Amino acid sequence: MERLRIHYLQHAPFEGLGCIEDWAAGHILTATHCYAGEPMPDSSQLDLLIIMGGPMGAYEETKYPWLKAEKACIREAVREGKKVLGICLGAQLIASALGARVYPHRYKEIGWYPVFPTALDHSRECLHHILLDNPMVFHWHGDTFDLPPDAVNHAYSEACHQQLFTIGHQVMGIQFHFEVRETDIRSMIEQGQEELGVGQYVQSEFIILQGLRHARQSTLHMQELLTDFISSGRVPASL
Repeated sequence: MERLRIHYLQHAPFEGLGCIEDWAAGHILTATHCYAGEPMPDSSQLDLLIIMGGPMGAYEETKYPWLKAEKACIREAVREGKKVLGICLGAQLIASALGARVYPHRYKEIGWYPVFPTALDHSRECLHHILLDNPMVFHWHGDTFDLPPDAVNHAYSEACHQQLFTIGHQVMGIQFHFEVRETDIRSMIEQGQEELGVGQYVQSEFIILQGLRHARQSTLHMQELLTDFISSGRVPASL
């Protein structure tokens, strides 16, 4: 694989790249720590933009003024035909940047729940292969979103319909956390204790820790998906 220029946007110290950092070994990896006020990257100087998760809402621009600049950065990367991947908040920020609505969901979804395939394009063999087995994945979100223009939703859960969308072969938004390792989950639990165990789709710390055995398979899926995403053809966005 060619050496890629990968840049990621991080929104909280405890939500880093997870297993994506291992996958990116050998590539040129840079970051913007948005919570520290660092400037957005020049999208013309990168091949892949990754937008990570975080505890804020994509619509909280008054509270987090850098969200406006971040959405502009996402739009520019899409316009320039760069690969763009968003995870959890990152998926919501892509949706918002491309004109879709992001809003509080009826349910919070925190813990290990399966996702199921929906409008799959069977020509996308990697996605089809991964989702066909209804993988048990880690969720931590209270918001959901409408699909941006030209997006296709590929996965849903019992609690939330929008779980993984693509726009051509260029943009992918994943609502859940394929990237988390055991250490990442423990860190998220430590930071979000007050949210656990309250809600129909919110598991307790005990149940989440029991499910850590799923993390290894999730990270393998994330790395497989990344390799396929990078190698697949690009479809220019019409924005």
